[in-house]
Amino acid sequence: MPHGKLEKMASMDVHLRQLVPGKVSEDDKLVEYDALLLDRFLDILQELHGEDLRETVQELYEHSAEYEGKHEPKKLEELGNVLTSLDPGDSIVIAKAFSHMLNLANLAEEVQIAYRRRIKKLKKGDFVDESSATTESDLEETFKKLVGDLNKSPEEIFDALKNQTVDLVLTAHPTQSVRRSLLQKHGRIRDCLAQLYAKDITPDDKQELDEALQREIQAAFRTDEIKRTPPTPQDEMRAGMSYFHETIWKGVPKFLRRVDTALKNIGIEERVPYNAPLIQFSSWMGGDRDGNPRVTPEVTRDVCLLARMMAATMYFNQIEDLMFELSMWRCNDELRVRADELHVNRRKDAAKHYIEFWKSIPPTEPYRVILGDVRDKLYHTRERARQLLSNGTSDVPEEATFNNLEEFLEPLELCYRSLCSCGDRPIADGSLLDFLRQVSTFGLSLVRLDIRQESDRHTDVLDAITTHLDIGSYREWSEERRQEWLLSELSGKRPLFGSDLPKTEEIADVLDTFHVIAELPSDSFGAYIISMATAPSDVLAVELLQRECRVKKPLRVVPLFEKLADLEAAPAAVARLFSVDWYKNRINGKQEVMIGYSDSGKDAGRLSAAWQLYKAQEELVKVAKEYGVKLTMFHGRGGTVGRGGGPTHLAILSQPPDTINGSLRVTVQGEVIEQSFGEEHLCFRTLQRFTAATLEHGMRPPVSPKPEWRALLDEMAVVATEEYRSVVFQEPRFVEYFRLATPELEYGRMNIGSRPSKRKPSGGIESLRAIPWIFAWTQTRFHLPVWLGFGAAIRHVVEKDVKNLHMLQDMYQHWPFFRVTIDLIEMVFAKGDPGIAALYDKLLVSEELWPFGDKLRANFEETKKLVLQTAGHKDLLEGDPYLKQRLRLRNSYITTLNVCQAYTLKRIRDPSYHVTLRPHISKEIAESSKELIELNPTSEYAPGLEDTLILTMKGVAAGLQNTG
Repeated sequence: MPHGKLEKMASMDVHLRQLVPGKVSEDDKLVEYDALLLDRFLDILQELHGEDLRETVQELYEHSAEYEGKHEPKKLEELGNVLTSLDPGDSIVIAKAFSHMLNLANLAEEVQIAYRRRIKKLKKGDFVDESSATTESDLEETFKKLVGDLNKSPEEIFDALKNQTVDLVLTAHPTQSVRRSLLQKHGRIRDCLAQLYAKDITPDDKQELDEALQREIQAAFRTDEIKRTPPTPQDEMRAGMSYFHETIWKGVPKFLRRVDTALKNIGIEERVPYNAPLIQFSSWMGGDRDGNPRVTPEVTRDVCLLARMMAATMYFNQIEDLMFELSMWRCNDELRVRADELHVNRRKDAAKHYIEFWKSIPPTEPYRVILGDVRDKLYHTRERARQLLSNGTSDVPEEATFNNLEEFLEPLELCYRSLCSCGDRPIADGSLLDFLRQVSTFGLSLVRLDIRQESDRHTDVLDAITTHLDIGSYREWSEERRQEWLLSELSGKRPLFGSDLPKTEEIADVLDTFHVIAELPSDSFGAYIISMATAPSDVLAVELLQRECRVKKPLRVVPLFEKLADLEAAPAAVARLFSVDWYKNRINGKQEVMIGYSDSGKDAGRLSAAWQLYKAQEELVKVAKEYGVKLTMFHGRGGTVGRGGGPTHLAILSQPPDTINGSLRVTVQGEVIEQSFGEEHLCFRTLQRFTAATLEHGMRPPVSPKPEWRALLDEMAVVATEEYRSVVFQEPRFVEYFRLATPELEYGRMNIGSRPSKRKPSGGIESLRAIPWIFAWTQTRFHLPVWLGFGAAIRHVVEKDVKNLHMLQDMYQHWPFFRVTIDLIEMVFAKGDPGIAALYDKLLVSEELWPFGDKLRANFEETKKLVLQTAGHKDLLEGDPYLKQRLRLRNSYITTLNVCQAYTLKRIRDPSYHVTLRPHISKEIAESSKELIELNPTSEYAPGLEDTLILTMKGVAAGLQNTG
């Protein structure tokens, strides 16, 4: 190989090392991990596509790295010239290569974080990226802090812990842009990398691991990253449920054992009772029909039965192990009598479909006799769910199955009591305790499905009923009239309508959903959430419909407040609801209220939304106290900062005092599910983080803001909302600018979700869903919805009185809520780059709109300066060298993808844009590049452009890690 080529090969490594001058700390292996994965990948790329292609990748990387150094727009043009000269096949391979390198960089980071955590040199309070916030809430440390610093007794901690609940609600929000086939391969790459650096590795092991690493990197690169068809809600549900299978199922008992250990270390000798509701799981997949016409009553029925079948299967797979373990013959009288009864009544013929214990179990093994009966019932429970799912009917009689949790727990509790009374408590506290804990956490339904529907849809149904009954139009009635009618019907007994009610498709859909709720076992469901709820009648309407459709155990009804005005009006609306006597008696002193983070952010900007959410929670808690109701707040937060995301621990600890009170419900959305449960150690960390932070918030409430801080923030929020709305809603050509300057119009082609990206097909920003709105701005590295409004607000109060700057700095130092808000904005600025946004403008936006873009970018720079002043920082992320290092490593890859995306959009939108293609460079015999293009034969764009575009979107999303 000529000398020049060798130099070229080494150049990317050298660049990597130059980008990150010194190590951040002794235990910093990130550059090493990154370089290893990159080397392996570039070798594979050369092997598959030839030296020329590898050199092109390196040349692009160098241009990018030079741009990152000086931020000269000229460098972006040079990059653009190389990228636009590629033919369609090459362009797909290169977009794929950069997207793949970013995924590898992310994997290197994850291994580095796990490594730092293992060697326990964790810097406390690092503010890191959302996926890996090392503001870790370690349980043991939290306990020690509470005992040591706050003089809480270990018993108080134990009491609080036993009574607290964290309910994690998995939602299928379309922000997970990585396919499951790839996620699994990524997991294996991560494992290989971690093992390669293990201390006790032999040369043979090393060689085999290195081969495995290369094999997995190549397999991931050779997998089509693009979903060719949109997922159905059933697909989303199966994807979500796969996490139970892979990590959550075993992760929960393992985590609860760690809680026991941490308690022991502060002197509590008891274990957490197996039925303490420490962790619960719910789901929206197949239940959330708000704006998603694909979620039908049939889909809801399917996902419930599927989850029941999965739960029964997982218990069934574990029960034989438990039968093996409990081979004891000593038992108490209660258990002996039961075992003898079962033995006498058991069918004598062998059960050949069982692998173990298939013949009759002798009464000298009483525990096995009892568990054998549990196994039979689980087998039938699974079969019944399977048959109902596939045929709609089942020949398995219901009495042969488990119908409720008590039935399932009873024989297991009997075994537990008997073992303890015979002196075998250590055995009882083994697998049997784990099994009991799984049964208490997952029940027979695996997760409880929430139903979400828009309030208008219920109004339509009631309007149809009142019109049919000739008593007027419900839709036209005042709130008082509505309430009066609903309450008189709720107190009465007569059915409201029969099968002769004239129904449109929409009305039938709402009523059939209630019929499905009535038909399936009640433990399949959680809450009924009403979006766009504003008045008590919205809640009472759902109560009435549940009764009319004969729902035996009505679901709790949860109003969801999202838009800024709704949040402001929420406390008064809830007070009106509590003053309805019928309702107050119905709820038994408990109410849940959901607050939405993403639509409030889209409506008013991040600062005002965050502050309004804070105040609304305080007010709601006050109202609930007044009426003697225990309130549970349900936080609908997204993964991104623009949609309320951010490190869990900090997000919980910055909630207003008294708003969590030991019960927290929070959504885990889309890509965040993978970051939280993708692997065993991530699952453990997630459960620990939520549990510890919820406990700490209750036992050591955060400070309440001083009155002058509140007044200042109130004033800032008004200015911030005004500026945000003046740009987003009042600027006449803003929508046009947004559609031109970002890939929003092309977002739908990614096929990452089952619901449409807009609530109404026509319409401006209002009808656009919050996810594509944020996704589009993230792609261009401009993040407009997150920071817009902050600058004007800070400038306004500082110009008014310079002392206000000191007050802001004081708030940053001493008020967790304000600090988290500012830190998150700072992180977003660190990921942003107005130079990249300017390139999109130059290529895609009509010339008369250029000044508008320039104005927004000037605003970006000014806001960044003001946010840094508020935090008292000279540079972005100066307090977090780890994140700074990681962003530097990622940026050169992301920049190439951004430039590729901007030029590809130009070619898609402007057919007259002329490019001169150079000859094909990928050596993988010319026809295979034709194959690449033929993967997407139906595209209406020129060959290869759509795939290149989607690959850049996925790559940028992987690089920035907080997509939608």
